[in-house]
Amino acid sequence: MIDFDIESFVRKYMTKRAESLLAADFEKCRDEMHWRIDGKRMLVIGGAGTIGSNYIKAALRGFKPAAMFVVDIDENSLTELTRELRAGDYNVPEEYITEPIDLGSDLFDRFFKAKGPFDIVANFAARKHVRAERDVFSIEAMCETNVFMAKKLLDLLLENPPEAFFCVSTDKAANPVNVMGATKKLMEETIMAYSDRLPIKTARFANVAFSNGSLPIGWLNRIQKKQPLSCPLGIRRFFVSPTESGELCLFASVMAESGDIVYPKLDPEKDMIPFDAVVKDMLNDMGFGCKVCSSSIEAKESMREISANSASLRLCVKNGYPCEFFGSDTSGEKTFEEFYTDTDIKDETTFINLGAVKNSKKRPVEEVEAIFANLRAVFRKPGAEKADVIEVLKEYLPNFQHIEKGKSLDSRM
Repeated sequence: MIDFDIESFVRKYMTKRAESLLAADFEKCRDEMHWRIDGKRMLVIGGAGTIGSNYIKAALRGFKPAAMFVVDIDENSLTELTRELRAGDYNVPEEYITEPIDLGSDLFDRFFKAKGPFDIVANFAARKHVRAERDVFSIEAMCETNVFMAKKLLDLLLENPPEAFFCVSTDKAANPVNVMGATKKLMEETIMAYSDRLPIKTARFANVAFSNGSLPIGWLNRIQKKQPLSCPLGIRRFFVSPTESGELCLFASVMAESGDIVYPKLDPEKDMIPFDAVVKDMLNDMGFGCKVCSSSIEAKESMREISANSASLRLCVKNGYPCEFFGSDTSGEKTFEEFYTDTDIKDETTFINLGAVKNSKKRPVEEVEAIFANLRAVFRKPGAEKADVIEVLKEYLPNFQHIEKGKSLDSRM
Protein backbone atom coordinates (compact mmCIF):
# COMPACT_ATOMS: atom_id res chain seq x y z
CA MET A 1 0.00 0.00 0.00
CA ILE A 2 1.16 3.54 -0.78
CA ASP A 3 1.25 5.84 2.24
CA PHE A 4 -0.57 8.96 1.04
CA ASP A 5 -2.52 11.47 3.13
CA ILE A 6 -5.32 12.60 0.79
CA GLU A 7 -6.77 15.28 3.12
CA SER A 8 -3.39 16.91 3.69
CA PHE A 9 -2.57 16.83 -0.03
CA VAL A 10 -5.92 18.37 -1.00
CA ARG A 11 -5.47 21.24 1.46
CA LYS A 12 -1.89 21.93 0.36
CA TYR A 13 -2.07 21.54 -3.41
CA MET A 14 -5.69 21.55 -4.61
CA THR A 15 -7.93 23.78 -2.49
CA LYS A 16 -5.01 25.59 -0.83
CA ARG A 17 -7.28 26.29 2.14
CA ALA A 18 -6.28 25.58 5.74
CA GLU A 19 -9.92 25.40 6.83
CA SER A 20 -13.17 24.49 5.12
CA LEU A 21 -14.58 26.92 2.56
CA LEU A 22 -17.85 26.65 4.52
CA ALA A 23 -16.36 27.37 7.96
CA ALA A 24 -17.35 31.06 8.07
CA ASP A 25 -20.88 30.47 6.74
CA PHE A 26 -21.45 27.59 9.19
CA GLU A 27 -20.27 29.78 12.06
CA LYS A 28 -22.51 32.66 10.98
CA CYS A 29 -25.62 30.51 10.53
CA ARG A 30 -25.04 27.69 13.04
CA ASP A 31 -27.97 28.54 15.34
CA GLU A 32 -30.34 28.81 12.37
CA MET A 33 -29.02 25.52 10.97
CA HIS A 34 -29.63 23.76 14.29
CA TRP A 35 -33.22 25.02 14.21
CA ARG A 36 -33.67 23.69 10.67
CA ILE A 37 -31.92 20.30 11.12
CA ASP A 38 -32.17 19.15 14.75
CA GLY A 39 -35.12 16.86 15.37
CA LYS A 40 -35.91 16.54 11.65
CA ARG A 41 -36.46 13.39 9.59
CA MET A 42 -33.94 13.26 6.74
CA LEU A 43 -33.94 11.17 3.56
CA VAL A 44 -30.72 11.07 1.51
CA ILE A 45 -30.88 9.37 -1.90
CA GLY A 46 -27.56 8.35 -3.43
CA GLY A 47 -26.20 8.68 0.08
CA ALA A 48 -23.35 6.19 -0.27
CA GLY A 49 -21.47 8.18 -2.94
CA THR A 50 -18.76 10.72 -2.20
CA ILE A 51 -20.97 13.81 -1.97
CA GLY A 52 -23.99 12.09 -0.46
CA SER A 53 -21.96 10.37 2.27
CA ASN A 54 -20.20 13.61 3.15
CA TYR A 55 -23.59 15.37 3.28
CA ILE A 56 -24.69 12.79 5.84
CA LYS A 57 -21.46 13.18 7.81
CA ALA A 58 -21.90 16.97 7.87
CA ALA A 59 -25.46 16.55 9.14
CA LEU A 60 -24.50 14.05 11.86
CA ARG A 61 -21.22 15.67 12.86
CA GLY A 62 -22.60 18.98 14.05
CA PHE A 63 -26.37 18.49 14.24
CA LYS A 64 -28.94 16.07 15.64
CA PRO A 65 -31.65 15.00 13.20
CA ALA A 66 -34.29 12.70 14.64
CA ALA A 67 -34.04 10.16 11.81
CA MET A 68 -31.72 9.42 8.90
CA PHE A 69 -32.82 7.26 5.96
CA VAL A 70 -30.16 6.49 3.35
CA VAL A 71 -30.97 5.01 -0.06
CA ASP A 72 -28.36 3.85 -2.58
CA ILE A 73 -28.04 1.02 -5.11
CA ASP A 74 -24.48 0.30 -3.89
CA GLU A 75 -24.99 -2.09 -0.99
CA ASN A 76 -21.28 -2.41 -0.17
CA SER A 77 -20.81 1.36 0.08
CA LEU A 78 -23.88 1.62 2.30
CA THR A 79 -22.31 -0.93 4.62
CA GLU A 80 -19.00 0.95 4.71
CA LEU A 81 -20.82 4.25 5.38
CA THR A 82 -22.65 2.70 8.32
CA ARG A 83 -19.45 1.24 9.77
CA GLU A 84 -17.71 4.60 9.45
CA LEU A 85 -20.57 6.48 11.12
CA ARG A 86 -20.85 3.96 13.96
CA ALA A 87 -17.10 3.99 14.56
CA GLY A 88 -16.69 7.76 14.29
CA ASP A 89 -17.75 10.80 16.28
CA TYR A 90 -21.18 11.25 14.75
CA ASN A 91 -24.66 11.82 16.21
CA VAL A 92 -26.22 8.74 14.62
CA PRO A 93 -29.93 8.87 15.45
CA GLU A 94 -31.76 5.88 16.89
CA GLU A 95 -33.82 5.72 13.71
CA TYR A 96 -31.01 5.18 11.21
CA ILE A 97 -31.96 3.00 8.23
CA THR A 98 -30.14 2.19 5.00
CA GLU A 99 -31.89 0.69 1.99
CA PRO A 100 -30.18 -0.69 -1.18
CA ILE A 101 -33.01 0.49 -3.46
CA ASP A 102 -33.11 2.03 -6.94
CA LEU A 103 -34.77 5.47 -7.00
CA GLY A 104 -36.51 4.54 -10.24
CA SER A 105 -38.14 1.37 -8.89
CA ASP A 106 -41.65 0.69 -7.63
CA LEU A 107 -39.97 -0.58 -4.47
CA PHE A 108 -38.67 2.93 -3.78
CA ASP A 109 -42.19 4.32 -4.12
CA ARG A 110 -43.47 1.83 -1.54
CA PHE A 111 -40.57 2.56 0.80
CA PHE A 112 -41.11 6.32 0.44
CA LYS A 113 -44.79 6.10 1.31
CA ALA A 114 -44.23 3.66 4.17
CA LYS A 115 -41.42 5.57 5.90
CA GLY A 116 -42.40 9.16 5.12
CA PRO A 117 -43.15 11.93 5.47
CA PHE A 118 -39.68 13.45 5.57
CA ASP A 119 -38.67 16.98 6.60
CA ILE A 120 -35.47 17.21 4.53
CA VAL A 121 -34.95 15.28 1.28
CA ALA A 122 -31.64 15.39 -0.60
CA ASN A 123 -31.09 13.63 -3.92
CA PHE A 124 -27.54 12.77 -4.99
CA ALA A 125 -28.43 10.01 -7.45
CA ALA A 126 -26.63 11.04 -10.64
CA ARG A 127 -24.70 9.98 -13.70
CA LYS A 128 -21.77 12.35 -13.39
CA HIS A 129 -19.22 11.29 -16.00
CA VAL A 130 -18.73 13.08 -19.31
CA ARG A 131 -17.55 9.72 -20.70
CA ALA A 132 -21.10 8.39 -20.26
CA GLU A 133 -22.26 10.11 -23.46
CA ARG A 134 -20.56 7.49 -25.62
CA ASP A 135 -23.77 6.34 -27.39
CA VAL A 136 -27.56 6.55 -27.35
CA PHE A 137 -27.88 3.81 -24.72
CA SER A 138 -25.58 5.42 -22.19
CA ILE A 139 -27.27 8.78 -22.83
CA GLU A 140 -30.71 7.29 -22.17
CA ALA A 141 -29.40 5.89 -18.87
CA MET A 142 -28.04 9.37 -18.06
CA CYS A 143 -31.39 11.03 -18.80
CA GLU A 144 -33.21 8.40 -16.78
CA THR A 145 -31.12 9.06 -13.66
CA ASN A 146 -30.41 12.78 -13.95
CA VAL A 147 -33.76 13.96 -15.27
CA PHE A 148 -36.67 11.51 -15.39
CA MET A 149 -36.13 10.12 -11.88
CA ALA A 150 -35.80 13.62 -10.44
CA LYS A 151 -39.29 14.48 -11.68
CA LYS A 152 -40.66 11.16 -10.40
CA LEU A 153 -39.31 12.01 -6.96
CA LEU A 154 -40.84 15.50 -7.06
CA ASP A 155 -44.26 14.05 -7.88
CA LEU A 156 -43.94 11.81 -4.82
CA LEU A 157 -42.96 14.78 -2.65
CA LEU A 158 -46.08 16.71 -3.66
CA GLU A 159 -48.13 14.25 -1.58
CA ASN A 160 -46.29 15.30 1.61
CA PRO A 161 -44.12 18.36 0.90
CA PRO A 162 -40.88 18.48 2.93
CA GLU A 163 -39.44 21.59 4.54
CA ALA A 164 -36.48 21.40 2.16
CA PHE A 165 -35.65 19.53 -1.05
CA PHE A 166 -32.15 19.53 -2.52
CA CYS A 167 -30.98 17.99 -5.80
CA VAL A 168 -27.31 18.18 -6.71
CA SER A 169 -26.30 19.81 -10.00
CA THR A 170 -22.87 20.56 -11.53
CA ASP A 171 -20.79 23.43 -12.83
CA LYS A 172 -21.12 21.73 -16.22
CA ALA A 173 -24.75 22.86 -16.35
CA ALA A 174 -23.57 26.44 -16.92
CA ASN A 175 -23.14 26.85 -20.69
CA PRO A 176 -23.05 23.05 -21.20
CA VAL A 177 -20.81 21.54 -23.87
CA ASN A 178 -21.46 17.87 -23.07
CA VAL A 179 -24.59 15.73 -22.66
CA MET A 180 -23.98 15.24 -18.94
CA GLY A 181 -24.02 19.02 -18.40
CA ALA A 182 -27.10 19.35 -20.63
CA THR A 183 -29.00 16.72 -18.63
CA LYS A 184 -28.09 18.50 -15.41
CA LYS A 185 -29.25 21.83 -16.87
CA LEU A 186 -32.52 20.16 -17.85
CA MET A 187 -32.70 18.69 -14.34
CA GLU A 188 -32.37 22.20 -12.90
CA GLU A 189 -35.22 23.46 -15.06
CA THR A 190 -37.30 20.39 -14.18
CA ILE A 191 -37.01 20.79 -10.42
CA MET A 192 -37.49 24.58 -10.66
CA ALA A 193 -40.83 23.92 -12.36
CA TYR A 194 -41.97 22.77 -8.90
CA SER A 195 -40.44 25.65 -6.92
CA ASP A 196 -43.82 27.34 -6.39
CA ARG A 197 -45.12 24.21 -4.65
CA LEU A 198 -41.96 22.77 -3.05
CA PRO A 199 -38.90 24.37 -1.40
CA ILE A 200 -36.42 23.58 -4.21
CA LYS A 201 -32.66 24.15 -3.88
CA THR A 202 -29.69 22.97 -5.93
CA ALA A 203 -25.96 23.64 -6.20
CA ARG A 204 -23.32 23.83 -8.89
CA PHE A 205 -19.86 23.32 -7.56
CA ALA A 206 -16.32 22.32 -8.30
CA ASN A 207 -14.68 18.94 -8.84
CA VAL A 208 -14.65 16.97 -5.61
CA ALA A 209 -11.01 16.07 -5.05
CA PHE A 210 -10.39 12.31 -5.00
CA SER A 211 -14.11 11.51 -5.28
CA ASN A 212 -15.24 8.10 -6.50
CA GLY A 213 -14.49 7.79 -10.23
CA SER A 214 -12.49 11.02 -10.41
CA LEU A 215 -9.17 11.34 -12.22
CA PRO A 216 -7.09 11.81 -9.02
CA ILE A 217 -8.54 8.73 -7.32
CA GLY A 218 -7.90 6.87 -10.58
CA TRP A 219 -4.23 7.84 -10.34
CA LEU A 220 -4.04 6.41 -6.82
CA ASN A 221 -5.67 3.19 -8.01
CA ARG A 222 -3.23 2.90 -10.91
CA ILE A 223 -0.26 3.33 -8.58
CA GLN A 224 -1.62 0.71 -6.18
CA LYS A 225 -1.83 -1.68 -9.15
CA LYS A 226 1.58 -0.68 -10.52
CA GLN A 227 0.11 0.73 -13.71
CA PRO A 228 1.10 3.92 -15.61
CA LEU A 229 -0.86 7.15 -15.33
CA SER A 230 -2.56 9.29 -17.95
CA CYS A 231 -3.36 13.00 -17.68
CA PRO A 232 -4.85 15.65 -20.02
CA LEU A 233 -3.00 18.89 -20.62
CA GLY A 234 -4.58 22.33 -20.28
CA ILE A 235 -7.72 21.18 -18.40
CA ARG A 236 -8.25 23.48 -15.40
CA ARG A 237 -10.70 22.81 -12.61
CA PHE A 238 -11.92 24.29 -9.36
CA PHE A 239 -11.63 21.81 -6.49
CA VAL A 240 -13.40 21.31 -3.19
CA SER A 241 -12.55 18.63 -0.65
CA PRO A 242 -15.01 15.76 -0.05
CA THR A 243 -15.84 17.29 3.34
CA GLU A 244 -16.52 20.69 1.74
CA SER A 245 -18.79 19.09 -0.87
CA GLY A 246 -21.04 17.65 1.83
CA GLU A 247 -21.03 20.84 3.88
CA LEU A 248 -21.86 22.97 0.85
CA CYS A 249 -24.85 20.80 -0.06
CA LEU A 250 -26.10 20.63 3.53
CA PHE A 251 -25.87 24.40 3.89
CA ALA A 252 -27.60 24.98 0.56
CA SER A 253 -30.37 22.50 1.33
CA VAL A 254 -31.45 24.23 4.54
CA MET A 255 -30.29 27.84 4.20
CA ALA A 256 -30.88 28.76 0.54
CA GLU A 257 -34.21 30.12 -0.69
CA SER A 258 -36.50 28.10 -2.92
CA GLY A 259 -35.36 28.46 -6.52
CA ASP A 260 -31.72 29.18 -5.64
CA ILE A 261 -28.79 27.62 -7.48
CA VAL A 262 -25.94 27.86 -4.98
CA TYR A 263 -22.27 27.97 -5.99
CA PRO A 264 -18.91 28.55 -4.25
CA LYS A 265 -17.33 31.98 -4.65
CA LEU A 266 -13.95 30.99 -6.07
CA ASP A 267 -11.39 33.00 -8.04
CA PRO A 268 -10.66 31.61 -11.55
CA GLU A 269 -7.13 33.02 -11.48
CA LYS A 270 -6.21 31.72 -8.03
CA ASP A 271 -8.42 28.68 -7.47
CA MET A 272 -8.59 26.95 -10.87
CA ILE A 273 -5.87 24.27 -10.99
CA PRO A 274 -4.74 22.26 -14.05
CA PHE A 275 -4.85 18.48 -13.76
CA ASP A 276 -1.26 18.17 -14.99
CA ALA A 277 -0.09 20.26 -12.03
CA VAL A 278 -2.05 18.04 -9.64
CA VAL A 279 -0.56 14.76 -10.90
CA LYS A 280 2.99 16.13 -10.79
CA ASP A 281 2.46 17.48 -7.26
CA MET A 282 1.01 14.12 -6.20
CA LEU A 283 3.94 12.10 -7.58
CA ASN A 284 6.44 14.51 -6.04
CA ASP A 285 4.61 14.38 -2.71
CA MET A 286 4.84 10.58 -2.80
CA GLY A 287 8.57 10.79 -3.46
CA PHE A 288 8.39 9.27 -6.94
CA GLY A 289 8.74 12.28 -9.17
CA CYS A 290 7.15 12.26 -12.60
CA LYS A 291 8.47 10.75 -15.83
CA VAL A 292 6.76 12.59 -18.69
CA CYS A 293 5.67 10.21 -21.46
CA SER A 294 4.31 11.29 -24.83
CA SER A 295 2.19 8.18 -25.45
CA SER A 296 0.46 5.35 -23.63
CA ILE A 297 2.88 2.90 -25.29
CA GLU A 298 5.87 4.71 -23.82
CA ALA A 299 4.21 4.89 -20.40
CA LYS A 300 3.37 1.17 -20.40
CA GLU A 301 6.88 0.18 -21.48
CA SER A 302 8.41 2.31 -18.74
CA MET A 303 6.07 0.74 -16.20
CA ARG A 304 6.97 -2.78 -17.36
CA GLU A 305 10.65 -2.02 -16.77
CA ILE A 306 9.85 -0.84 -13.26
CA SER A 307 7.57 -3.81 -12.44
CA ALA A 308 10.18 -6.31 -13.68
CA ASN A 309 12.32 -5.48 -10.67
CA SER A 310 11.36 -7.56 -7.64
CA ALA A 311 12.17 -4.81 -5.13
CA SER A 312 9.54 -2.48 -3.69
CA LEU A 313 7.82 -0.03 -6.04
CA ARG A 314 9.36 2.94 -4.27
CA LEU A 315 12.88 1.58 -4.71
CA CYS A 316 12.22 0.65 -8.35
CA VAL A 317 11.09 4.09 -9.46
CA LYS A 318 14.42 5.76 -10.20
CA ASN A 319 13.56 8.25 -12.93
CA GLY A 320 10.01 9.19 -12.03
CA TYR A 321 6.65 7.45 -12.21
CA PRO A 322 5.49 7.07 -15.86
CA CYS A 323 2.64 9.36 -16.87
CA GLU A 324 1.30 9.98 -20.35
CA PHE A 325 0.37 13.61 -20.98
CA PHE A 326 -1.96 14.34 -23.88
CA GLY A 327 -3.94 17.17 -25.42
CA SER A 328 -7.66 16.78 -24.81
CA ASP A 329 -9.33 15.36 -27.92
CA THR A 330 -12.54 13.79 -26.59
CA SER A 331 -16.16 14.90 -26.97
CA GLY A 332 -17.69 17.29 -24.48
CA GLU A 333 -14.48 18.30 -22.72
CA LYS A 334 -14.46 21.88 -21.42
CA THR A 335 -11.05 23.36 -20.67
CA PHE A 336 -12.32 25.48 -17.76
CA GLU A 337 -15.16 25.66 -15.25
CA GLU A 338 -17.85 28.27 -14.65
CA PHE A 339 -20.69 28.41 -12.16
CA TYR A 340 -23.01 30.89 -13.87
CA THR A 341 -23.69 32.54 -17.22
CA ASP A 342 -23.64 36.19 -18.29
CA THR A 343 -27.43 36.39 -18.01
CA ASP A 344 -27.67 34.98 -14.47
CA ILE A 345 -28.70 37.32 -11.67
CA LYS A 346 -26.42 36.58 -8.72
CA ASP A 347 -26.66 37.20 -4.97
CA GLU A 348 -23.15 37.29 -3.54
CA THR A 349 -23.94 39.21 -0.33
CA THR A 350 -26.25 36.94 1.71
CA PHE A 351 -23.58 34.31 2.39
CA ILE A 352 -19.85 34.74 2.96
CA ASN A 353 -18.24 32.20 0.64
CA LEU A 354 -21.27 31.12 -1.38
CA GLY A 355 -23.29 32.85 -4.06
CA ALA A 356 -26.71 32.04 -5.50
CA VAL A 357 -28.23 32.37 -8.95
CA LYS A 358 -31.65 33.94 -8.38
CA ASN A 359 -33.23 33.92 -11.85
CA SER A 360 -33.19 30.20 -12.63
CA LYS A 361 -35.54 29.25 -15.46
CA LYS A 362 -38.90 27.91 -14.29
CA ARG A 363 -40.77 26.11 -17.05
CA PRO A 364 -44.41 25.05 -16.63
CA VAL A 365 -44.64 21.39 -15.59
CA GLU A 366 -46.62 20.68 -18.76
CA GLU A 367 -43.71 21.94 -20.86
CA VAL A 368 -41.30 19.70 -18.96
CA GLU A 369 -43.54 16.72 -19.60
CA ALA A 370 -43.58 17.55 -23.33
CA ILE A 371 -39.78 17.65 -23.39
CA PHE A 372 -39.65 14.27 -21.66
CA ALA A 373 -42.10 12.82 -24.19
CA ASN A 374 -39.92 14.02 -27.08
CA LEU A 375 -36.77 12.58 -25.52
CA ARG A 376 -38.43 9.23 -24.88
CA ALA A 377 -39.74 9.17 -28.46
CA VAL A 378 -36.16 9.52 -29.71
CA PHE A 379 -34.95 6.72 -27.44
CA ARG A 380 -37.71 4.41 -28.73
CA LYS A 381 -37.01 5.26 -32.37
CA PRO A 382 -35.37 2.31 -34.20
CA GLY A 383 -31.82 3.18 -35.19
CA ALA A 384 -31.71 6.32 -33.04
CA GLU A 385 -28.22 7.73 -32.56
CA LYS A 386 -26.46 10.04 -30.14
CA ALA A 387 -26.79 12.96 -32.59
CA ASP A 388 -30.61 12.63 -32.55
CA VAL A 389 -30.73 13.10 -28.79
CA ILE A 390 -28.35 16.04 -28.93
CA GLU A 391 -30.62 17.79 -31.44
CA VAL A 392 -33.60 17.44 -29.10
CA LEU A 393 -31.59 18.77 -26.17
CA LYS A 394 -30.39 21.74 -28.24
CA GLU A 395 -34.00 22.57 -29.12
CA TYR A 396 -34.85 23.11 -25.45
CA LEU A 397 -31.46 24.33 -24.20
CA PRO A 398 -30.39 27.17 -26.55
CA ASN A 399 -27.02 27.62 -24.81
CA PHE A 400 -26.08 23.94 -25.24
CA GLN A 401 -23.05 24.06 -27.54
CA HIS A 402 -22.04 20.44 -27.80
CA ILE A 403 -18.38 19.70 -28.53
CA GLU A 404 -18.28 16.57 -30.69
CA LYS A 405 -14.89 15.07 -31.54
CA GLY A 406 -15.95 11.53 -32.30
CA LYS A 407 -13.92 10.11 -29.44
CA SER A 408 -14.85 9.11 -25.88
CA LEU A 409 -12.72 9.18 -22.74
CA ASP A 410 -13.05 5.39 -22.79
CA SER A 411 -10.38 5.41 -25.51
CA ARG A 412 -7.86 6.71 -22.97
CA MET A 413 -6.02 4.88 -20.18
